[in-house]
Amino acid sequence: MPCPLCRKEFQIPPDGLCGLQHHFFIQHLVDARNVSSKSTDEVPCQACLEANEENGGSSAAATMYCVDCGEYLCDRCSRPHTRTTMKGGAHQVRPVGAGLEQELLKVRGSYCDKHKDKQVELYCHDCNENICVLCFAVKHRLHQTVEVPEMAETLKPRIENDDELILSSMKAVRQRSDKTKEERAKSLSHVESVEKMVVKAGKAVKRLVDRQVSECLQKLQSVKTECTKQAEIVQEQLQLMFMKMDSFHTYSHELLNKGRPCDVTRAAVELHKRATELLNNDVTTVQYRPPHVTFTPADVTQVTPSQLIGKLSVVAGKL
Repeated sequence: MPCPLCRKEFQIPPDGLCGLQHHFFIQHLVDARNVSSKSTDEVPCQACLEANEENGGSSAAATMYCVDCGEYLCDRCSRPHTRTTMKGGAHQVRPVGAGLEQELLKVRGSYCDKHKDKQVELYCHDCNENICVLCFAVKHRLHQTVEVPEMAETLKPRIENDDELILSSMKAVRQRSDKTKEERAKSLSHVESVEKMVVKAGKAVKRLVDRQVSECLQKLQSVKTECTKQAEIVQEQLQLMFMKMDSFHTYSHELLNKGRPCDVTRAAVELHKRATELLNNDVTTVQYRPPHVTFTPADVTQVTPSQLIGKLSVVAGKL
């Protein structure tokens, strides 16, 4: 089926949409944004809420967020989470506020697809994927591997370069779109001028030419309709191309600014493939080519019954 955003076709897995590959960076971004979007005025301390649930007491407003527990806490309840006596050591506690989203993206680990309790530490060049140490020992021992942060730094310039090329191509699409609008306006204006010439010539021969005037106007109206239809088709193609490139740019920008090294390595290969696909679409081939319309008034002193007002000529736009 086609992607609802860029219309690129993809295969639905046998177990349905839930079987689609999980997008870790986007999921982390959504989770972090959901947490950071809540203000301290609207979120109560979850620890206080549980403690006062039976006696009906009030809860203090949350000012901190425990990354390990996934809980909103007030200042008092957050203190035990920062102590080394907690199971597994001190938890990562961050203030609730505007900077929480960026903090959560930095501190949250990225876990292996196959070993859910293991964090990814290596990038396999042979398989183009992030792996944990256990994956390396079992399947990737003979493969070429490198630490994720090191590989991320290697891949970032390529993503940045692809994004620059996409931005440049977006400019070309926008310019082509603007030119199409301008050409359409000129074409319609010219057609309207020809209409006036037709009407003026028709009036010169009075009622004898009414029928031919009507036929010419109908043909011109058809030309105008076709002009608009063709221009709209070109506009739709250009807008779709622009949307695809803008989607790539937005995602790349979010990934480079907010993604962790493992997010960069996880997405780099597919991003490069997508950028190459977009750049291989030559936007210069998508052009609006209006027809050339002319009108030659008839010499009323030598007019024939078949051409009382003149001859209308419509030449299609050249490719």
